[in-house]
Amino acid sequence: MARRTTSSFHLGRVFDWHAEQARQSVLHVDRPFDIAPDGGLVYDGPALAAAVRELSDCLHAAGLRRGDRVVVSKENHFDMVLLAAGAARIGAVPVMIAPIASLESVRTMVDRAAPRLLVAGTGLLARAAEAGVELADEAVRVVRAGPSGAGGGGAVPLDELRGGPAAPARPGGDDDPMIATHTSGTTGVPKLVLHTANTAVGRFPPRMERYRLPLLTTRRDDVVAAAVSFAHIRVVAWASSQLKMAPRKLVAVSDPGLATVERVLEEHRPTSLEAFPNVFQHWEQLVDERPELFARTRLYVSTFDAVHPRTVRKFLGASRRRFPVWGWGLGQSEITGIMANLFTRRTVRAKARPDATNTGWPMLVGLDVVDPETGRRQARGKPGIIMVSTRARCLTYLGEDDRYRAKLDGRWWNSGDLGVRAGFGRVRLIDREVDMVPGISCIELESTLLERLENASDVTVLGVPGQPPVPVLCMRGDRLDPREWERATAGLPALAPPRTVPWEDVPRTATWKVRRAALREQVLGTGATFGSGKWT
Repeated sequence: MARRTTSSFHLGRVFDWHAEQARQSVLHVDRPFDIAPDGGLVYDGPALAAAVRELSDCLHAAGLRRGDRVVVSKENHFDMVLLAAGAARIGAVPVMIAPIASLESVRTMVDRAAPRLLVAGTGLLARAAEAGVELADEAVRVVRAGPSGAGGGGAVPLDELRGGPAAPARPGGDDDPMIATHTSGTTGVPKLVLHTANTAVGRFPPRMERYRLPLLTTRRDDVVAAAVSFAHIRVVAWASSQLKMAPRKLVAVSDPGLATVERVLEEHRPTSLEAFPNVFQHWEQLVDERPELFARTRLYVSTFDAVHPRTVRKFLGASRRRFPVWGWGLGQSEITGIMANLFTRRTVRAKARPDATNTGWPMLVGLDVVDPETGRRQARGKPGIIMVSTRARCLTYLGEDDRYRAKLDGRWWNSGDLGVRAGFGRVRLIDREVDMVPGISCIELESTLLERLENASDVTVLGVPGQPPVPVLCMRGDRLDPREWERATAGLPALAPPRTVPWEDVPRTATWKVRRAALREQVLGTGATFGSGKWT
């Protein structure tokens, strides 16, 4: 019988382990935790470990036991990670759900999770009460995480569960289910992805972050900042690796809005900064106005999705370090990393290369490009579906195991992304299959338009059968000069007249990806696409 181990990187152990080390990090947050509104903005290692232990006790007092599931769905903040760690510490499985706009989608995911307990934020509870939506069945006990006195109907305030007996620390083994998080949900209700400690953190690619690699990983004198969705699987690897590497300071940004980010970075100038590609793109205005905030940054990190060359160029240009770099990784919740690349000022110097930042090497995984119909390997330069073979693959989709298995072909996982083998072992990302437009890459077309439209804060190209691709533009000031558009489209494939939409009106996921299906319905009034959507 195989020996059952629980490693230090397991979410149920890592905070206690960090607090026992001689070298620790100090966490700074942009606002007080919802689980501790009076707890301040600074937490050292012992304080974080104590918070996790107290949350374990509270969840145990609420009836959570080893092997149970608990849904955590609250306003974005690092305390979501602490709640998940508190559940994992007693052997329960946390299911992390961002409080997305669609309450019906939240309810569907809660049902798929089949939890014993739901920990909900006051904002989510208030929205659900106003809309008359029950977030869970009556058998599921609801705990409210938020300031005392805030609304929450019949939910039990977290404060009422404090002060009880200590819960037994019994985290599961490294190959047992540890946590479930959801996918971006660009095309519908997000899927709930179930991971073990090994698949989420312990194996390659995520394991790479716990090694001291030149340029790429955390140094002990770093100020490491992250503005991400703290409900996502990426944060499990981020937290585990940063607690292992123990930089001088960690900065968790719950609100990526310009005002909050400007305030936080004014106080904590980062040497390493991670955010989603579209968050960085939104921050370009801040780079233009306050470049000194990024002067000390030596490493930028973006994951999940393609990033545009203009964005990378602006941030690397703002750094006053001699050799700043941008680490890009294409990944999925189900399989963590797929491919990666490292960009420098020289990489993105030439504006004529829209594909400069969407080509990379496999991240210690098996990777192939195949014909979507036959499954045969495509020749170099010919588009196909990206297939991935990795030991970091998740266990299943909660409540949708058939859907999970439909994306498997032996040891290969169908990513649903279209790519091209580009030589020297590299693969160039084209588009999601569901969003494809025959004969072009929407990603590269969007990069080109962003290069040529200086005042564009976002560009999304939508494919609709029977007509040219439709560009949807977010412009600073919400104005587009027709002559500027004519210059920007010179030499490009035929495009439909552009549609301008205010940035705040573009539907986005919790990871800030554009929900293209919803945007297509909103702007064009149709759901028709070229892609099949078979592997979404």
